Amino acid sequence: MEKPEDAVVLFSGGIDSTTALYWALSLYPKVTALSFDYGQRHQVEITLGRRLTKRLRLPHFVLKVDLGQVGGSALTDPAISLPQFRRVEEIGKGIPPTYVPFRNGIFLSLAAAWAEANDIRTIVCGFNTVDSPHYPDTRASFVRAMERAINTGTKAGAGSRRIRIIAPFIRMKKSAIIKKGLSLGADYSYSISCYRGQEIPCGQCSSCLLREKAWAEAGFRDHLLLMREKEGKR
Repeated sequence: MEKPEDAVVLFSGGIDSTTALYWALSLYPKVTALSFDYGQRHQVEITLGRRLTKRLRLPHFVLKVDLGQVGGSALTDPAISLPQFRRVEEIGKGIPPTYVPFRNGIFLSLAAAWAEANDIRTIVCGFNTVDSPHYPDTRASFVRAMERAINTGTKAGAGSRRIRIIAPFIRMKKSAIIKKGLSLGADYSYSISCYRGQEIPCGQCSSCLLREKAWAEAGFRDHLLLMREKEGKR
Protein backbone atom coordinates (compact mmCIF):
# COMPACT_ATOMS: atom_id res chain seq x y z
CA MET A 1 0.00 0.00 0.00
CA GLU A 2 1.33 3.42 -0.98
CA LYS A 3 2.32 5.57 1.98
CA PRO A 4 0.11 8.68 2.42
CA GLU A 5 1.79 11.94 1.57
CA ASP A 6 1.74 15.15 3.59
CA ALA A 7 -1.24 17.47 3.28
CA VAL A 8 -2.06 21.17 3.53
CA VAL A 9 -5.49 22.17 4.84
CA LEU A 10 -7.30 25.35 3.86
CA PHE A 11 -8.07 26.58 7.36
CA SER A 12 -10.50 29.47 7.77
CA GLY A 13 -11.14 28.72 11.43
CA GLY A 14 -14.80 27.80 10.95
CA ILE A 15 -16.64 24.55 11.66
CA ASP A 16 -15.98 22.93 8.28
CA SER A 17 -12.29 23.73 8.00
CA THR A 18 -11.69 22.78 11.64
CA THR A 19 -13.23 19.39 10.90
CA ALA A 20 -11.09 19.14 7.76
CA LEU A 21 -8.02 19.77 9.90
CA TYR A 22 -8.83 16.89 12.27
CA TRP A 23 -9.83 14.67 9.34
CA ALA A 24 -6.46 15.27 7.69
CA LEU A 25 -4.65 14.61 10.98
CA SER A 26 -6.28 11.19 11.12
CA LEU A 27 -4.92 10.25 7.67
CA TYR A 28 -1.71 12.10 6.81
CA PRO A 29 1.71 11.88 8.50
CA LYS A 30 2.25 15.65 8.41
CA VAL A 31 -0.44 18.32 8.19
CA THR A 32 0.02 22.06 7.67
CA ALA A 33 -2.74 24.63 8.16
CA LEU A 34 -2.93 27.42 5.59
CA SER A 35 -5.06 30.50 6.32
CA PHE A 36 -5.66 33.73 4.44
CA ASP A 37 -5.70 37.33 5.57
CA TYR A 38 -7.75 38.60 2.65
CA GLY A 39 -9.10 41.93 3.84
CA GLN A 40 -12.06 40.42 5.67
CA ARG A 41 -14.06 42.41 8.21
CA HIS A 42 -12.27 40.91 11.21
CA GLN A 43 -9.18 38.96 12.28
CA VAL A 44 -10.80 36.95 15.08
CA GLU A 45 -10.94 33.76 13.03
CA ILE A 46 -7.20 33.91 12.36
CA THR A 47 -6.35 34.77 15.97
CA LEU A 48 -8.37 31.88 17.41
CA GLY A 49 -7.25 29.58 14.60
CA ARG A 50 -3.66 30.17 15.67
CA ARG A 51 -4.58 29.14 19.21
CA LEU A 52 -5.96 25.84 17.97
CA THR A 53 -3.00 25.01 15.73
CA LYS A 54 -0.67 25.92 18.58
CA ARG A 55 -2.51 23.50 20.87
CA LEU A 56 -2.27 20.83 18.17
CA ARG A 57 1.39 21.71 17.54
CA LEU A 58 0.77 22.14 13.84
CA PRO A 59 2.63 24.43 11.45
CA HIS A 60 0.29 27.26 10.47
CA PHE A 61 0.94 29.80 7.74
CA VAL A 62 -1.15 32.87 6.93
CA LEU A 63 -0.93 34.24 3.40
CA LYS A 64 -1.96 37.84 2.81
CA VAL A 65 -4.01 38.87 -0.22
CA ASP A 66 -6.20 41.98 -0.15
CA LEU A 67 -9.55 41.10 -1.74
CA GLY A 68 -10.89 44.37 -0.40
CA GLN A 69 -9.37 45.85 -3.54
CA VAL A 70 -11.79 43.70 -5.54
CA GLY A 71 -14.85 44.50 -3.44
CA GLY A 72 -18.28 43.17 -4.25
CA SER A 73 -18.88 41.42 -0.93
CA ALA A 74 -20.24 42.32 2.48
CA LEU A 75 -17.25 40.48 3.96
CA THR A 76 -14.66 42.76 2.35
CA ASP A 77 -16.51 46.03 1.70
CA PRO A 78 -17.84 47.82 4.81
CA ALA A 79 -20.15 49.85 2.58
CA ILE A 80 -22.16 46.68 1.87
CA SER A 81 -24.41 45.77 4.80
CA LEU A 82 -24.38 42.31 6.30
CA PRO A 83 -27.84 40.74 5.97
CA GLN A 84 -29.66 40.08 9.25
CA PHE A 85 -32.18 37.35 9.88
CA ARG A 86 -34.28 36.12 12.78
CA ARG A 87 -34.62 32.53 11.58
CA VAL A 88 -32.82 30.19 9.19
CA GLU A 89 -35.98 30.05 7.08
CA GLU A 90 -35.57 33.75 6.23
CA ILE A 91 -32.27 33.15 4.43
CA GLY A 92 -33.16 33.58 0.79
CA LYS A 93 -32.08 31.84 -2.37
CA GLY A 94 -29.58 33.18 -4.88
CA ILE A 95 -25.97 34.22 -4.42
CA PRO A 96 -25.77 36.07 -1.08
CA PRO A 97 -24.01 39.42 -0.47
CA THR A 98 -21.50 37.51 1.71
CA TYR A 99 -20.13 35.73 -1.36
CA VAL A 100 -16.60 36.99 -2.04
CA PRO A 101 -15.98 36.90 -5.81
CA PHE A 102 -13.95 33.78 -6.69
CA ARG A 103 -12.52 33.64 -3.15
CA ASN A 104 -12.13 29.87 -3.03
CA GLY A 105 -10.61 29.86 -6.49
CA ILE A 106 -8.04 32.40 -5.34
CA PHE A 107 -7.39 30.44 -2.14
CA LEU A 108 -6.95 27.17 -4.02
CA SER A 109 -4.61 28.84 -6.50
CA LEU A 110 -2.45 30.23 -3.69
CA ALA A 111 -2.58 26.92 -1.84
CA ALA A 112 -1.48 25.12 -5.02
CA ALA A 113 1.45 27.50 -5.45
CA TRP A 114 2.42 27.05 -1.79
CA ALA A 115 2.01 23.27 -2.00
CA GLU A 116 4.11 23.05 -5.17
CA ALA A 117 6.87 25.16 -3.62
CA ASN A 118 6.88 22.89 -0.56
CA ASP A 119 6.56 19.59 -2.48
CA ILE A 120 3.11 18.80 -1.07
CA ARG A 121 0.63 17.10 -3.37
CA THR A 122 -2.60 17.04 -1.33
CA ILE A 123 -4.83 20.03 -0.56
CA VAL A 124 -7.72 19.39 1.82
CA CYS A 125 -10.65 21.80 2.11
CA GLY A 126 -13.88 21.80 4.08
CA PHE A 127 -16.21 22.97 1.30
CA ASN A 128 -19.81 21.77 1.47
CA THR A 129 -22.91 22.62 -0.54
CA VAL A 130 -25.80 21.07 1.43
CA ASP A 131 -26.27 23.91 3.93
CA SER A 132 -24.77 26.61 1.69
CA PRO A 133 -25.95 25.72 -1.82
CA HIS A 134 -25.86 29.24 -3.24
CA TYR A 135 -22.09 29.78 -3.12
CA PRO A 136 -20.79 28.91 -6.60
CA ASP A 137 -17.21 28.25 -5.44
CA THR A 138 -17.96 25.35 -3.10
CA ARG A 139 -19.49 22.95 -5.63
CA ALA A 140 -17.96 19.60 -6.52
CA SER A 141 -17.81 20.60 -10.20
CA PHE A 142 -15.82 23.70 -9.23
CA VAL A 143 -13.35 21.67 -7.17
CA ARG A 144 -12.83 19.24 -10.07
CA ALA A 145 -12.33 22.12 -12.50
CA MET A 146 -9.80 23.79 -10.23
CA GLU A 147 -7.89 20.54 -9.83
CA ARG A 148 -7.69 20.16 -13.61
CA ALA A 149 -6.52 23.76 -14.03
CA ILE A 150 -3.90 23.43 -11.30
CA ASN A 151 -2.50 20.26 -12.79
CA THR A 152 -2.39 21.87 -16.21
CA GLY A 153 -0.63 25.02 -15.06
CA THR A 154 1.91 23.62 -12.58
CA LYS A 155 4.84 21.23 -12.83
CA ALA A 156 2.30 18.41 -12.96
CA GLY A 157 1.54 19.48 -16.52
CA ALA A 158 5.16 18.73 -17.41
CA GLY A 159 5.10 15.23 -15.98
CA SER A 160 5.58 15.79 -12.25
CA ARG A 161 3.26 14.31 -9.62
CA ARG A 162 -0.29 15.62 -9.70
CA ILE A 163 -1.81 17.81 -6.99
CA ARG A 164 -5.06 16.53 -5.52
CA ILE A 165 -7.83 18.68 -4.04
CA ILE A 166 -9.86 16.70 -1.51
CA ALA A 167 -13.18 18.02 -0.21
CA PRO A 168 -14.43 15.15 1.98
CA PHE A 169 -17.58 16.89 3.27
CA ILE A 170 -18.87 18.48 0.10
CA ARG A 171 -22.18 16.57 0.16
CA MET A 172 -22.62 16.42 3.94
CA LYS A 173 -24.94 18.45 6.15
CA LYS A 174 -23.16 20.68 8.63
CA SER A 175 -24.59 18.63 11.52
CA ALA A 176 -23.04 15.50 10.01
CA ILE A 177 -19.74 17.36 9.61
CA ILE A 178 -19.84 18.24 13.32
CA LYS A 179 -20.54 14.62 14.26
CA LYS A 180 -17.65 13.49 12.08
CA GLY A 181 -15.37 15.99 13.77
CA LEU A 182 -16.47 14.94 17.24
CA SER A 183 -15.72 11.31 16.35
CA LEU A 184 -12.18 12.48 15.50
CA GLY A 185 -11.81 14.40 18.77
CA ALA A 186 -12.28 17.84 17.23
CA ASP A 187 -12.27 20.84 19.55
CA TYR A 188 -14.56 23.57 18.20
CA SER A 189 -13.93 25.96 21.08
CA TYR A 190 -11.76 28.10 18.79
CA SER A 191 -13.89 27.94 15.65
CA ILE A 192 -15.52 31.22 14.66
CA SER A 193 -18.42 31.37 12.21
CA CYS A 194 -19.86 34.84 12.85
CA TYR A 195 -19.61 37.18 9.87
CA ARG A 196 -19.41 40.08 12.33
CA GLY A 197 -16.38 38.54 14.00
CA GLN A 198 -17.98 38.09 17.40
CA GLU A 199 -16.64 35.29 19.59
CA ILE A 200 -20.15 34.92 21.01
CA PRO A 201 -22.33 34.26 17.93
CA CYS A 202 -24.45 37.28 17.00
CA GLY A 203 -27.42 35.03 16.17
CA GLN A 204 -28.44 37.30 13.31
CA CYS A 205 -26.10 36.57 10.40
CA SER A 206 -26.75 33.53 8.21
CA SER A 207 -23.53 31.84 9.33
CA CYS A 208 -24.44 32.03 13.02
CA LEU A 209 -27.98 30.78 12.38
CA LEU A 210 -26.75 27.84 10.30
CA ARG A 211 -24.19 27.02 12.99
CA GLU A 212 -26.86 27.05 15.70
CA LYS A 213 -29.11 24.82 13.62
CA ALA A 214 -26.28 22.36 12.92
CA TRP A 215 -25.35 21.95 16.58
CA ALA A 216 -29.02 21.43 17.48
CA GLU A 217 -29.40 18.78 14.77
CA ALA A 218 -26.19 17.10 15.91
CA GLY A 219 -27.57 16.93 19.44
CA PHE A 220 -24.61 18.57 21.20
CA ARG A 221 -23.81 21.93 22.80
CA ASP A 222 -21.60 24.21 20.78
CA HIS A 223 -18.02 24.02 22.14
CA LEU A 224 -17.57 27.75 21.56
CA LEU A 225 -20.53 28.60 23.79
CA LEU A 226 -19.42 26.14 26.45
CA MET A 227 -15.98 27.74 26.57
CA ARG A 228 -17.45 31.24 26.77
CA GLU A 229 -19.69 30.13 29.65
CA LYS A 230 -16.68 28.67 31.44
CA GLU A 231 -14.90 32.00 30.98
CA GLY A 232 -17.94 33.85 32.36
CA LYS A 233 -18.47 35.73 29.10
CA ARG A 234 -21.99 34.47 28.44
